[in-house]
Amino acid sequence: MKTIDRGIVFPSLPATDRQSCAFPQVVVLPGGRWLVSCRAACTKGGKDGQHVMLAASDDEGQTWRLNASPFNASALDGKPGQFRALGLTALGGQRVLATLYWVDNSDPALPFFNEQTEGLLDSRIMFAESTDRGDTWSAPTLMDASPFNMPTPITGPVLLLPDGERVCQFETNKPYYDTSPWVHSSVLMFSRDGGRTWPRHSVVTRHPTIFYWDQRPQVLPDGRILDLFWTYDNPAATYLNIHARESHDGGRTWSELWDTGVPGQPAPVVALRDGWIAMVYVDRTGAPAIRCRTSADAGRTWPEESMLTLYESVLPGQTVRKDGMADAWSEMGKFSVGLPATAALPNGDFLVVYYAGSSTDCTSVEWARVKM
Repeated sequence: MKTIDRGIVFPSLPATDRQSCAFPQVVVLPGGRWLVSCRAACTKGGKDGQHVMLAASDDEGQTWRLNASPFNASALDGKPGQFRALGLTALGGQRVLATLYWVDNSDPALPFFNEQTEGLLDSRIMFAESTDRGDTWSAPTLMDASPFNMPTPITGPVLLLPDGERVCQFETNKPYYDTSPWVHSSVLMFSRDGGRTWPRHSVVTRHPTIFYWDQRPQVLPDGRILDLFWTYDNPAATYLNIHARESHDGGRTWSELWDTGVPGQPAPVVALRDGWIAMVYVDRTGAPAIRCRTSADAGRTWPEESMLTLYESVLPGQTVRKDGMADAWSEMGKFSVGLPATAALPNGDFLVVYYAGSSTDCTSVEWARVKM
């Protein structure tokens, strides 16, 4: 593997509501257009100026056309809100699906995460659709995520199974003031009617002490779903290696979890030629870096000799000794490199987007093109 091109999609603009550009997503449309989204704000951890942005490139990343406010975050249940994340799915032709993560902003002074209870602000999932490659969008509509009537942060875009069934991905958190223990779940919900109803669901992970955060499912060419997890041991207050599990029946049943042997926070895998797959991940064992490895055995092993570094910060390490969840959340809020997303390109290359910058609150969204 080698990096053959790179650039910046959303540059950090100091002292504006685009100073912190983070949490990107990417999709490559059938006609070749690249669409990239991100969450922008004045600071990474704050809600001041928080909104999602969208950029399109029709010349393989050489130029970008910005849509700084593609969606209006309307009030839900009388509560004003903001969009914190935007996932993108190619539906065929010129159609694109947006998966939006709405967060309650009725009290702007409240932080997103309640360190005392480990709860999140009220948050919902919404959808919008474009019929012109992301130039214009329908008004966002609310998803009925029952029986998961709790904060449900999205973990990526809607996926499509080979038969056209849609798969919505999210994780479960507690309501803001709920003092009961937080038991984390990774969930997939399924729709056969274009997203109007979601009658089937699958709890991919649920463990009383291990948090399989930030699930990264991917539908591979053979129909298999391979899901990766940023894995945190809550009692020990330490991160474990990336874990994985797979489904061969459309998410109805899942294999046992396995340890990939790779430290860090993953992106969804990318299918390569001859059954190989690539995994991009954030490595925070030292200076924060974006790296990639390949696997020839369906994701069971990821040899270190296959590793390619896409980005490495000159900053010192950004992990600390933790005594509990509050420390873990505080640590996350200070990361200045992270959250890669991936998309396959028609010629066999693949695209990676991630955020990186000189400090926590000054980050840009960058892209890299990788060739096998």
